[in-house]
Amino acid sequence: MLIQPVVLSGGSGTRLWPLSREKYPKQLLPLIGEDSLLQATVRRVDGIAGAELAPPMVVCNEEYRFVIAEQLRLMGKPGTIVLEPVGRNTAPALTIASLSAIKIGADPVLLVMPADHVILDTAAFQSVVSQGALLAAGGAIVTFGITPDAPETGYGYIQSGATYTGAPDEKKPSPAKLIARFVEKPDRQTAQVYLDAGSYLWNSGLFMMRASVWLAAVGVCRPDILAACQSAWDQGSTDGEFVRVGKEAFAGCPPDSIDYAVMERIAASGAESGTRAGSLPPGVVIPLAAGWSDVGAWDALWQVLPKDESGNVAQGDVLLQDCHDTLALSEGRLIACVGVSDLVVVETADAILVAHKDKTQDVKKIVDQLKQAGRTEGQNHRKVFRPWGWYDSVDTGARFQVKRIVVKPGGTLSLQMHHHRAEHWIVVSGTAKVTRGDSTFLLSENESTFIPLGTTHRLENPGRVALEMIEVQSGAYLGEDDIVRFEDVYGR
Repeated sequence: MLIQPVVLSGGSGTRLWPLSREKYPKQLLPLIGEDSLLQATVRRVDGIAGAELAPPMVVCNEEYRFVIAEQLRLMGKPGTIVLEPVGRNTAPALTIASLSAIKIGADPVLLVMPADHVILDTAAFQSVVSQGALLAAGGAIVTFGITPDAPETGYGYIQSGATYTGAPDEKKPSPAKLIARFVEKPDRQTAQVYLDAGSYLWNSGLFMMRASVWLAAVGVCRPDILAACQSAWDQGSTDGEFVRVGKEAFAGCPPDSIDYAVMERIAASGAESGTRAGSLPPGVVIPLAAGWSDVGAWDALWQVLPKDESGNVAQGDVLLQDCHDTLALSEGRLIACVGVSDLVVVETADAILVAHKDKTQDVKKIVDQLKQAGRTEGQNHRKVFRPWGWYDSVDTGARFQVKRIVVKPGGTLSLQMHHHRAEHWIVVSGTAKVTRGDSTFLLSENESTFIPLGTTHRLENPGRVALEMIEVQSGAYLGEDDIVRFEDVYGR
């Protein structure tokens, strides 16, 4: 059986600000261990019993394409990266992935996973996925419901119904149940009722189905979504590992989630009786108890991270004295906490968050304030990743800015020009190949050059080690939009 992992990487993770930013969201961050959440999602499918795994397929915003490609490359798992020109929620994303999967393989079983979730028990996850794969191969749309251990108000719920009788092996009773209904995030009293009933599971956002089954189901439930995605696919193109769809057609696709577009309609159309409604496939849910979390806010991250004897989580340069149940994360500067409980303290190069652990859902409101004020801290880190490497704006003032720039081996910046600034380049380590006007030359450690305002220029790393340099900009305007690109190997 061929299983195609499909990783949906479209979220922005605003409740995990200031680590998660709009231009570098939580799924790209190593919040649990050395892997990013996206890398951990791809890695946890390795070794699923009885299955052949296709290379991973990631559906993402075009802005993240180079970072995701690099993270997959570092894992040794190059795959297909399907680019959404605009966000249209998960149902169109899965429809485009299904069209791509059928083109690549012979109608594989899709394992659809959000890129930003945590699953601590990989073996339990793989065991349940193996069960789901058999049902999906037989024509069902399978979702995995998280076994609840508390009256959680931050998740949607799935009510399970009768046992699914379409199990392929009657000697091994299937844990799958027909989906009775989906319910929205409840208040605490209702959540307690769901917990006591024993028939409700948290909605994980994990799915399995054949690509053709999804396309048929979305064609019945939302033919407008299928038509728009088919048109976008037909207008698309492939550029190496990147698959692009037609921008205008995809922008016209109605936004909707997998749940709303298809799954709720399947549940509402007679799944409890075990009969198919029209041409819709059965929708089934399998319980999953594998240390799952959607890491939706800082309190959720605190819950899944290892703690000391006082319930504290400390990462980076952190000192704690007489503290309890506190999360303190430092990316650089020292954090010292004395006599506090139930706090979240997060330090980054350009922002510090201090919040009570019970109020971490409201961090999104801070991000909204930043956006309304036109500030950049909600969108970008001070350190910004580019396909050629990264830069860090270490200092800025009236008419000047200082950047630390690292260009990976073989990296090439665009051939460009600036209308409003001049630049001084000083090589700290490595070798720089510089194009300045009509001349091209090499710079080594401790050598420098000057790029006058209005001069066409390019920076390249021809060496085998990283090029590190300091750039001093001076001029009337220093914004990143003061770039006129003439050539760019990355297609920007």
